[in-house]
Amino acid sequence: MGDMLEEKLLIWRFKRGSAEAFEQIYARHKNDLLKLAVVLLTDVNAAEDIVHDVFVHLARMRRSMRLTGSLRGLLATAVVNRVRNARRDGQRRRDRAEIKGAGPQANASSPEQWAILGEQMQRLSDAMAQLPDEQREAVALHEGAEMTFPQIARLQRVSVNTVQGRCRYGLQKLRSLLNSEVAP
Repeated sequence: MGDMLEEKLLIWRFKRGSAEAFEQIYARHKNDLLKLAVVLLTDVNAAEDIVHDVFVHLARMRRSMRLTGSLRGLLATAVVNRVRNARRDGQRRRDRAEIKGAGPQANASSPEQWAILGEQMQRLSDAMAQLPDEQREAVALHEGAEMTFPQIARLQRVSVNTVQGRCRYGLQKLRSLLNSEVAP
């Protein structure tokens, strides 16, 4: 059975209450969504929370869910929107804490968490963290979530040319950052 037909059948079963279908959807997409969230946030704990929230929301909305594209694209879009909300909420908390005199808060993951992801993922995540948010998001969605430029443009509410530029500049900067780490 083709991948597209298999996904449609899986979604059909899920929308009719199949717990097994939901488990299959979760198993199929959780790792890619977690990678996307980690790359966008550079915080493993927050990324895990966001992916968990996306699946909880999906389970709650199963009957009213309307899918016009791929399920992968829908889930990736949900992750991106929750990351944006988390960034905005985090900035608000930092602003309030600084007003109260608490100073800026550190956001570091423990060494054990990064060890799980492996050294290469850490290097990539560190390099991605140095990109502007818009470039990081465009690169992660195009390369990681395999979304098309028009899909990303709709999500970011910009032109396709802008998304292509963000990806191009983001990838150039990533290459430069990662190559400079390897150079003697």
